[in-house]
Amino acid sequence: MSLVSVRSGTSRPLLRLSLSSRQSEALTGILMASPWILGFIIFIAGPMLISLYLSFTRWDLFTEPRWIGLRNFEQLFLRDAKFLLSLKVTTIYAFVSVPLQVSLGLVLANLLNHKIRLLGFFRTVYYLPSVIGGIAVAVMFRWIFGTQFGLINSMLATLGIQGPSWLGDPDLVLVSFILMSMWGAGASMLIYLGALQGIPSELYEAADVDGAGNLARFLRITVPMMTPVIFFNMIMGIITALQEFVLPFIMTRGGPANSSTFLVLYLYRNAFELFKMGYASAIAWIIFIYIMVLTVFIIRSSSMWVYYEGSLKGR
Repeated sequence: MSLVSVRSGTSRPLLRLSLSSRQSEALTGILMASPWILGFIIFIAGPMLISLYLSFTRWDLFTEPRWIGLRNFEQLFLRDAKFLLSLKVTTIYAFVSVPLQVSLGLVLANLLNHKIRLLGFFRTVYYLPSVIGGIAVAVMFRWIFGTQFGLINSMLATLGIQGPSWLGDPDLVLVSFILMSMWGAGASMLIYLGALQGIPSELYEAADVDGAGNLARFLRITVPMMTPVIFFNMIMGIITALQEFVLPFIMTRGGPANSSTFLVLYLYRNAFELFKMGYASAIAWIIFIYIMVLTVFIIRSSSMWVYYEGSLKGR
């Protein structure tokens, strides 16, 4: 009886001590994460909620916001031809440039995964362009694609070919931006290089025994084993491409004839040139929903084409 009473008497303090230690650990975790939590609430969640409210209002920064319901969204999709054009331009750019970037990065990584002379030098050369971005790249490409004294047209002139107006022709300006996007393929190349190191060498040895060539090994082994990394780069590329702003803003200002007006550039015009903050907030939420829908679609489709080691087709 005494043993039972002792055990019952000591179990409660131990239980209290255990609960208090768990609470202290939880409190410590919350305190450690509190800078990020406060930053998220103040700089991300708060502005997003305010933007959501403003998307249902008419506000010009100088007067009080006036509630107008869904009129901003109705005007965007039913009466704003420039918005529909910017949506088309951005979609074409994203759906063409991202697969090209992903493919080019994979090919470069596969080539630089072999033991060759000056391997470190070539890896650095292909990766460095992805580090340089923003205004410097825009200025450089304005010189490269210049009509009269641009690098490309000057090289064509030496061959007796008159170069086109890359940034002045509505039919070529989007092609020019897609070509510019290849500049950042080095970032995905570096990720591919890391993933290539994890492919078991036994697979390639077995392919050699079966007499498979380089192309067959690349298509039958490398590409399937790299699909998780392709999946990641595809999602990140789509998110980035749908928010393209700096290059069209610096190089063409959306011209000619709005043929390079991307969605974020059109948002900027409405917000900071026309001071239609409510209208711009509606555009921002459309971009957010568009990115979210495409991301969810890619994630849901991954079970059909992404291979994870130890599983079949991701299942």
